[in-house]
Amino acid sequence: MIKEIIVTAKTVEEAVKIGAEKLGINLTKAENEVLEQPKKGILGIGAQDAKVRIFFECTPADAAENFVRQYLTDMNIEGYEIITQSSKDDISISIFGGDMGVIIGRHGDVLDALQYLANLSANRVTEKLVRVTVDVENYRSKREETLRTLARRMAQKAIKAGRNISLEPMSAHERRIIHSEIQDIEGVTTFSVGSDSDRRIVISPEKKNSSSDDTQNQKQRGTTHKKKVVLPEITLPPVKREPIVKAKSIDELNLGDPDDGIEFNPEV
Repeated sequence: MIKEIIVTAKTVEEAVKIGAEKLGINLTKAENEVLEQPKKGILGIGAQDAKVRIFFECTPADAAENFVRQYLTDMNIEGYEIITQSSKDDISISIFGGDMGVIIGRHGDVLDALQYLANLSANRVTEKLVRVTVDVENYRSKREETLRTLARRMAQKAIKAGRNISLEPMSAHERRIIHSEIQDIEGVTTFSVGSDSDRRIVISPEKKNSSSDDTQNQKQRGTTHKKKVVLPEITLPPVKREPIVKAKSIDELNLGDPDDGIEFNPEV
C-alpha cells in the first residue's frame, strides 16, 4: 500500500523532512517527487515554494511501527529504541529505554491495548491477516514465567486444601498460559468463569473414584466384611378354615358348656 502526502516548503529538502514526519516514517524510507521547483524571485517578488510529493510503500510492519511511534510521541516519551522484526504473518515490535512503566500498565493492560491497536493498523494495509506482538523491556516473557510459577503454586494449594482456587481476572492470552501449565499437573484441572474483563480461571482438584477410595481405606484399616448367614426356610402347615355360623345367642349355637365333665378340685 502506497502512502503519500504533498508538502510545500522553501526547499525540497525541507519539504521531504516535513512530509516524512507527517507520514510518521524515518527520513531514509521516504521517496519524493518534485512537482514544482522553488523560485527565489526578484526582491521577494515572484518567489515560490517547492512543491514535493513524499511517498513510501507502507507494509504491515511499517504501519504497526508507525502507530507505536506516534503513540509514544503523544505520550511525551523520549529516549526509547524500537526494534521491529517481521516474518510472513508475524510482526514483533520491541521497545527499550525510556519510562516504560506508563505503557505497560497494571499487569500489562495498557500494553495489551497498544498491541490491539497496532494489530488494527497493520491489517488495514494488507488483505491477509497478520499478527502483531508489542513488548516492552521483555515484559511479556517475564510475566509468562510469573504466571507459570503462580499456576504451579495455586495447583498445589488446591490439591492440599481439597477445594477450588479462583484467580484474579486475566486476559485471554494469560489464561491460556495458566491452562497450559496446569494441564500437566496430576490431580488438578482448570476451567474459566465470568465474562469480558471479569473472566477468570478456577483451579479445581479432581474428584477421585469413591468406590476405589472405600476399598483402599478398608485395606488400610484392616476391616473385612462378615459372611452372611442364610437361614433355612420353614414350611408352615396350611390353616384349616371353618365355616362361619351366624346366631342371635350362644345357646342357639348349641355348643354346650366347655367346663362340662370337668370335676372341680378345690385343692388345686
